[in-house]
Amino acid sequence: MNASLQAVSTDALTLEDIESAASRLQGVLHPTPLARSETFSRMAGTEIYLKNENFQKTGSYKIRGAYNKVSLLKEAGDVNEVVTASAGNHAQGVAFAASKLGVHAKIVMPRSTPIAKIKATEGYGAEVILRGNCYDEAHQVALQIQEESGAVFIHPFDDPAVIAGQGTVAAEILKDLPNVDIVFVPAGGGGLLSGVAYYLKMINPRIRVIGVQAEGANAIEQSFKARRLITTENTSTIADGIAVRVPGKITTGLIFEYADDVISVSDAEISSAILTLLERCKQLVEPAGAVSLAAALSFPNIVRGKRSVCILSGGNIDVGFINRLIELGLFARGRRLKFAMVLPDVPGSLERVAHLIAKEFANVIRVQYDRIGADLNPQNVILRITCEVSDTEHGQRVIEALQAADYRVTLE
Repeated sequence: MNASLQAVSTDALTLEDIESAASRLQGVLHPTPLARSETFSRMAGTEIYLKNENFQKTGSYKIRGAYNKVSLLKEAGDVNEVVTASAGNHAQGVAFAASKLGVHAKIVMPRSTPIAKIKATEGYGAEVILRGNCYDEAHQVALQIQEESGAVFIHPFDDPAVIAGQGTVAAEILKDLPNVDIVFVPAGGGGLLSGVAYYLKMINPRIRVIGVQAEGANAIEQSFKARRLITTENTSTIADGIAVRVPGKITTGLIFEYADDVISVSDAEISSAILTLLERCKQLVEPAGAVSLAAALSFPNIVRGKRSVCILSGGNIDVGFINRLIELGLFARGRRLKFAMVLPDVPGSLERVAHLIAKEFANVIRVQYDRIGADLNPQNVILRITCEVSDTEHGQRVIEALQAADYRVTLE
């Protein structure tokens, strides 16, 4: 069951805040490109541009808000130590900013955090503390450390200075593409979406700003449609970077006021976008960063006839997870075919099936026999096969060929 709170409207953010953040970030950030993608423009039947925050220093846009916040604290002269909780990009952003500005940083990360992300955060000079089994538990530990030590807590998204830093992405988009019509923005806690939406609407209200979430972690989408802040009991998505159960009060208030819509995409659509980015653009984008592109490709009625920018918000991905993403993307795009069929458990049965599949020029990559089933005759076996095919139509031809040979085929 969802719990709900009244969202907080806020005027805590100004254009000057974002412009000042942009000045602080000069010489700190990598200048990330905004370029028209021929591949995705052709796929969508309209103009698609990619804003490559996956090329950013520390691998994501998160450094913008983190650096702006720590820099402001440093300018005020009242900070020696900062603490935060994060399982990934925010951790690296805070670690880098603190190291650059001479501030000690403690980062609380869940015990399940991949070693690569822990090492990357430590590599930027932070002290990593492993506590809790999820972000929310790590967050509570970070708050406890803040209370006991007097360190300043850096919220991952619900802080005006962090939001202002994230909003600098919008300023760069307008500089490079002043006539943009739509901007798709990944959304988890809402820091990037609120900052981008605020800036774009204040400069040019004509521009549509659409937040994008994963279907299994869509608290902001639910909140936006209900016009009140809604939290969820759990999340379930491959896009761990935006798997947030409790959006920010400040961010949600800004999103209500300045975003045009919030939509969600499935894990299969996210994986398909990641796979195409790898194959056609030679880019590695993490699931949270690819939701914007997945939305542009999945909602053609929104982008038709418009110049659309997709913010690829990050590229930090666990190497061990890439294979799973690719596999899911191949199934989503019809390049993998998995099916089951019942065969007589006698010599030659598999050979006959393999011959039919080979005649259709499909490649068998996995075979599994199962002799146990509630309704399975002891004389038979369940055969499960995974094939490589060129597309959905090719896969359908394989199935039809097997059916024509009197096999009963069940897709899995």
